[in-house]
Amino acid sequence: MPHVQICSTLHIGRIIAELRRGRGMTLRQLGEQLGVSAQAVHKWERGINYPDITLIPALARVFGVPISALFGETVDFDSK
Repeated sequence: MPHVQICSTLHIGRIIAELRRGRGMTLRQLGEQLGVSAQAVHKWERGINYPDITLIPALARVFGVPISALFGETVDFDSK
């Protein structure tokens, strides 16, 4: 049976922050690409709010990652 890890708001925010910084983007630059304010991005990264669900595919595209990576999903298919 697969093991799926569910993440918290703060964990999702850390992933967004790590991806953004890894690409050398500012809060403002990411916000502009998504049509939101730098303050909104800041709140996501601090774990205060989640990004709107409709922005998740755009976030994945901006960062060049699968949607599941934004949630830190890990799946273990070992049959142990």
